[in-house]
Formats: sequence, C-alpha cells, structure tokens
Amino acid sequence: MYRQSIQFPVKDAALREDVHALGELIGETLRDQGGEAFLDLVEGDRLGAIVRREGAGAGESELQNRVQGRSPAAATDLTRAFSIWFMAVNTAEKAHRVRRRREYLSGSSPPQPGGIADCIARLQKDGVSLPQALALIGTMSIEPVFTAHPTESTRRTILRKQQHIAHDLLDRQNPASTRAELDMLWARVRLEITSVWQTEEHPREGLTVVDEREHVLFYLIDILYRVVPLFYEEIEAALASAYAVPVEQIEVPNILRFGSWVGGDMDGNEDVHGKTIRETLQRHQQLIVSTYFAECEQLAESLSQSANRVAVSAGLAERIASYSVILPGAQALAPARHDRMPYRVFFGQISERLKSSYEGRPNAYQNPDELLDDVTLAANSLLENRGRHAGYFLVRRLLRRVRTFGFHLATLDVIQHARAHDEVIAQGLNVPNWPALPAAQRLEQLRDLLARDQGPTGTFDAMGRRCLWVFEAIAQARHKYGGRAIGEYIVSGARGPEDILAVLLLARWADITDKRSGECPLDVAPLLESIDTLEAAGDVLRALDREPAYRRHLESRSNRQIVVLGYSDTNKQGGICASRWALQVAEIQLLEAARDAGIKLLIFHGRGGTPARGGGRTEHLVESLPVGAIHGVLRLTEQGEVVNQSYGLRPIAMRTLERTFAAVALATAHAGQTAPVAEEQTAAMKTIAARSLAAYRELVFGSALFFEYFRAATPLDVIERMHIASRPAARAGGAGVHALRAIPWVFAWTQSRHMLPGWFGFGSGLQAAVELHGAVVIGRMAAQWPFFAHLLDDVEAMLARTDLDIAAHYDALASDELRLQAEPIREEYALTVRHVLQLRGSARLLDSDPTLQRSIKLRNPYIDPMHLMQVDLLKRWRATARADQALFGALRATISGIAQGLQATG
Repeated sequence: MYRQSIQFPVKDAALREDVHALGELIGETLRDQGGEAFLDLVEGDRLGAIVRREGAGAGESELQNRVQGRSPAAATDLTRAFSIWFMAVNTAEKAHRVRRRREYLSGSSPPQPGGIADCIARLQKDGVSLPQALALIGTMSIEPVFTAHPTESTRRTILRKQQHIAHDLLDRQNPASTRAELDMLWARVRLEITSVWQTEEHPREGLTVVDEREHVLFYLIDILYRVVPLFYEEIEAALASAYAVPVEQIEVPNILRFGSWVGGDMDGNEDVHGKTIRETLQRHQQLIVSTYFAECEQLAESLSQSANRVAVSAGLAERIASYSVILPGAQALAPARHDRMPYRVFFGQISERLKSSYEGRPNAYQNPDELLDDVTLAANSLLENRGRHAGYFLVRRLLRRVRTFGFHLATLDVIQHARAHDEVIAQGLNVPNWPALPAAQRLEQLRDLLARDQGPTGTFDAMGRRCLWVFEAIAQARHKYGGRAIGEYIVSGARGPEDILAVLLLARWADITDKRSGECPLDVAPLLESIDTLEAAGDVLRALDREPAYRRHLESRSNRQIVVLGYSDTNKQGGICASRWALQVAEIQLLEAARDAGIKLLIFHGRGGTPARGGGRTEHLVESLPVGAIHGVLRLTEQGEVVNQSYGLRPIAMRTLERTFAAVALATAHAGQTAPVAEEQTAAMKTIAARSLAAYRELVFGSALFFEYFRAATPLDVIERMHIASRPAARAGGAGVHALRAIPWVFAWTQSRHMLPGWFGFGSGLQAAVELHGAVVIGRMAAQWPFFAHLLDDVEAMLARTDLDIAAHYDALASDELRLQAEPIREEYALTVRHVLQLRGSARLLDSDPTLQRSIKLRNPYIDPMHLMQVDLLKRWRATARADQALFGALRATISGIAQGLQATG
C-alpha cells in the first residue's frame, strides 16, 4: 500500500510522531473552523488522492470528479486546509533538523558531518597548526546577499508563528515535562495553527519594495542578529577542543558580512531609484540602532555590579563622568540608587547616545567605531576586574554584532541594466540611436569621452535625471551611513567593456568622482547572465583590462574586480546542463584572465532558489567550483524559499552558516591539492553540454507554438496577474520566452509538475556522451568529479519531483495542435530517467537519498487535489476571458498551496 510503504528510520521517529500529531491537530482545527462537513470534504480528497497513488480501481477519475465544479470559496478553503498541513509539516521538518543537530552537539558521537567541529578536526588531522588555522580563518569572508523574490512573500506574522510552533515541537520532546505542561504547550500550537488559518497569507494584492525589504529585514534582525555571536563562539570552542588550549586564548576575526539587493535593484523596476536607496539605508540604520538600544537596555539591567563590591577601569570611570556632563538625559535612565552601579549607568549612557543617533540629535554616535570604542571599554573593564563570568560574554556578543552589522545592517548593492545606461547616454549626447550602435563604435566613443572628460551636451528627461540622481544618492549615502552601506554597482545584461565604461561616464556626469584621484568611487561589476557572455567571460575581463580609463579606475579600487555570474537566465536560455557548464567555463576563464592581468578577482554567485536556477546546498556549490575559485571568500545571493529553509529558525541559520564555513575553510586549505579533472571527463562534459543545449533549444525555441503551449499548459497567466512582486514578470520591449523573467518561467513549470527547467536535455546529453566516450567515462565523472556529481544529484531530485501524470491534466488545457509539444518532453523524461538510473545503478529515483524520496512520497497525496482543482479552475477562469475575480482568487490560493507543498517558488 502507498502509505504503508513510507518508512521512517529510527532516527526520524520523533519527526513521524510530530507529523502524525500535527495531522490530528489540524483535523480538529478544520472541524472547529469549518464544521464536520468541511473536514469530511478535505478527508475525502486526501483519501481519494491516496487511492489514486495506489493505482486502485478508478481512483484517477474519482478524484478528478470530486474536485470539478467547486465554488471558488470552497476551492479556496480546501486549498488552505492542505496549505496549513504543509506549513505544519515543513515546520516539523525544520524542528527535526534542529533536534538532530542537538543530538550531535550533546552526545558523545563524532561531530556532525559538515559542521564547524568536523571541519576544525579535519584541518588538525591534516597537520594544520592552531596559528595556521587562525590565519586561514583570517583570510575568509562569507557574504550572503539577500534578494527580493516575486513568488515567495510569506508574511512576517506567519513566519513568527512558524517559529513558535517549531519551538513548541522541540519542547514537546522534553521528558521532564509534566502532562499539564504538555497540554499547555499543545494548546499554544493549536492557537498558532488556528490563527494562521484565520490570517491571509499575503497582506494585499501587490507587494511594494517596502514589503520586500521588510521581509528580508525579518531574517537579518530576528534570526541572524541573534545567531552571529554564537557562530564565532562555536568556532572558538572547536579550535580550543581540537588544539587543547583554553578557549579564552582564542579570538577569531570577523568573517561574516551580509548584503541585500532589496531597495537597490533597479533592473526592470521603476519603483526603485535614488529615493528608494536613501529610504532603504535609513531604514537599515534605524532598525539596527534601535536593536542595539534594546540590547544595551538589557545589558544595563543585567550588569548590576556595585562599585563598593568591584572596581572598574580608570578609563571607564572617566567616560562615565564625561557622559554625565554631555548626556544629561541619561540621568533619568539611572536613578540615584544606581549611581554606585557603574556598568548599569554606562550602558544607560550608551543607550542615550544610540537614541540620539536614531533621532538625529546632538551627541549621537557619528559612526559605529565610536560605539565599538564604548563597548570595548566596558568589556576590558570587566576582564580587568573579575568580570569574565559576570557579564563579559554578554558584552562580547554585542561587540561581535556591532563589528558585523555596523550602522548599515546589510550592504546594499545597486543594480541596473546596461540598456538603461545606454538610453541615458543617448540623451546626454543627443544621439538617439546610441543604443543601436555597434558595441565597438560605442566603446570607441566612450573611450574618447572619458579621456576628454566631456560632460553631457543634451538634455535629460525624467528617466535620465532619475538615473543620475541614483549616483548622487549613492555618494550621499556613503557620506551619511559609511562606506559599508553601499556595495557594488552591478550592471545586468553586460556583454562587453562598453557596458562598464558607460557607468564610469554617468558617474562623471553626476559629479561624484573622487576629488583626489578623479576616479569613480564605485566598484563596478558586470553581471554575466547569458550563455554567450559566460563562454566569453575571460575575453570580457581582458578587454576591460586593456582600457586605459578602466585600468586607472581599477587601480583606484585596490585592483579588485568583482564579476557576478547569473545562474537563472542562463538556465532559461539553455537548460540546466548547458547553463552549469557555461558557468564552470566562465569561472575557469575569469581565473586565468585575472591571474594574467594581476587582478584580484571576486566571483559573485547570483543564484536563485531552485536547482534549475543554481539553488541548493552551499557546500555543493563550493565543491563544484574549479580549482582556485575559492580563496577564502564566498559571496552568493540567497533568494526565495531557500531563505526560509536555510534561515527560518535560529538553529537552522546556525547550521547553514557552519556548513558554509566548513566548505569555504576546507576548499581554501586544500587549494592546489585537488587533482585536475581528467581530459576525457572534460571532453565528455563538453559533449553532454552541447547535445543538451541543442535538445533544449530545439524544444523551447524551435517552434513559435512552444510558448503558446507553455502558456496554455501552465498557470503562467495567473502568476503574471498575481502582482505579488514590485516588478513585472516579463521585461519590457520583448516577447515570448526571451522576455519572460527566469522566476516565473521556472515557477510555472513547477506548478504544472513538468519541472522542465530542472532536467530537460540532460538525457540527450548523457546518451550522446555514452555513445561517443563510453559509459565507463561517465561513471568515473559521477564518482570522481564533484561538479558533475552534484549536477547529477540536482537533476535526479528534479526528475523525482516531476509528475507527468499530473502534468497530463495541464496538457489537456492546450489545444490538440499545441499538445503535440508535450511529446518530446515525455520522450526526454523517459530517456533521462533511464540514463540516470543506469548511472546510479538504482531501481528507482532517489534510492540513494531515502529522506528526500520519503518526503516527496509523503507530500504527493496532499498536493494532488490542489493540482486537479487548479486545472479545473484554470479551465473555468479562462472561459470567462480571465475576468472572474472569484475564480482568480481561488487560483491564487492553489498557486500558494502547491508552492508550499513542493517547497518551491521558482
């Protein structure tokens, strides 16, 4: 039987118990909220889906008949019921990950694989001394950059409720809890689930940039702010244990930095501009300053030492006396009875200065270094006066946070498309056809304009003025919020040096050049996001290096060049296999070009959420990179459902950071020790990528009918109208697949369970490689080459999530002529599955990953009714010329519910 075949190993028994208990609780909640008839309807769908999966009788037609013709309100409520179950199960899985981590940390078993302690132990075993380990860590920089995601916008209210449920699930396993305590705990879980049922998932029809920003700030403040000090403490504890030294003797340098694109990504979004940048940075500063204020208030409460019991340092006493004069408002924070409690008084004074910083009053901190100086003074005084165990570690945690978040919280990158720059230059030069000029001609003229320092001769419209104001906003922000507030200026759609020189020219026109050097005070980073530009990445960097103006600019930026590699659009252009190989080739070429030119290169990985867009475990990304690509620094985007999965709970965020630390540290330590990839394997990979690319492009771009089939057989039309992001689903001025953004492209295929971007073409590539190079070589690639092994893992996972039986219901929405486009998809799927199973030596997909295999199998009966309801609703909604708002609302609910079930939003 289908359900009985789902096995939980002993280590996951607690998860099974949680899932079962939550299922019962949700059933009770649905009965309470919707009545017995509603619960019967939900149960009927669930059991019908199980019968369908078991292949018994007429299960397929019976379930399909059940879901047809439902009112929009009924369909919405049924979808919400399944969504609530998925939310609870997703939360239970995260809680179980925390539980498993705690078992490793508290038991006598070896360290958890991939963790900090495991990494340090491996380094020590490899002969790395403690000074060498500290030096290695000192070269590292881990830089997650959070980006907006148009299809993942869970409300912060619901995110916090998920946190509460997870905490209660963990407490539920406490053997010391009494029956009354367990009953109260379960009542809290019920309260959260019921309130989620009564809460809309999205606050309104369209999200704004402000909404997207607050979504990211939730993770930065509620999660990462709390986790950062613990991360460093775990590294120090692991070093102390491995090298048998007191932990007090170890001080690990700061290696975590956080960034954001939300509020600075102008590419295709007219709602982001100079004002948005200023507002975002102001919000960042006010939020982090107020968070410091709250922590200092807590420290003032905790550090109750009396002056007649313990001394303080002379420096601290002097600072308190000085602040007593210049901060008269602080006196009210420390009543007279506290005047002999110096630390309480001092942190009250720090709080007063932070309040002045928040409100822009006199005596504010001018920069985070001034705050660091005050907190360091208190920390040193505690150390000098027997305070190591009387508050020092609390103060030290604040120091870690200030060093990490400063007054900027997260560094804001600014992104704009090269085409927008060309349009502004066309106005400034009064050359309307500038964007249409050949790249070589534009480059020659830009070279001349920069050499002569020529200003604009034409007039700018509102768009042109707004573009120049962005540069002014950047300069003002750096002056007001510090150098770390603004990061790179990223040029999306960059194809050559002319697209980078255009930014230097606009910066001069905006008059933000450095007065001493005369150069643009920005790091300008090309975003290479097409297969053609990736394959020519080395040539792009060499061409930039040959430009005298850019060479001078680079010297003023410490000879450091950042290149952003786009994982998403390359997949849409050529499929997962050709995309991954083009990225690998680009990295190799960039490393060679930078080495030849003496440039300090930083590769910035612009990944999406799903494997189709480069998503996945960070350590797999690191292991897949070519030799030399990691020199201690890893910068990558975090987006979509991956953010919640990786940072949704504090212990989960901790695990994410420690796995990243381990991967980067080991890759840096072992740089140069990895054997080169065998030529026969590289040749086979070229064959796989080339044949995969040909197969993918023949399907996707070979016929104009394919895009029409795609629109008919997926809910793309619903996704386009959902307006749950601050920018449209397609780029202006284009049509078809080329204009559509990568996220809705992947998201629509995910909803219909075709999952095409995650696997199509790989089977054709494998078959060609086996025929040309032999199965033995392909087997060696899977066993010896991490890049190919992880690509194979991702494709197999996407194949397992694909369900062409469900997809057939979506295909039926297309006309007979368009439905012919589905045949090559089914043929390629069968071919790909056959080759993957042969390569694995397995009978079924994911036999080597039973946890994921079980998760997919467990979820399917709860997703199937939503799929079939969605197909029925699509048919009815389209029959109204897409005008029925009630049907659209129900469709919107199914989009969210299926995404929740698949844990994939594109």
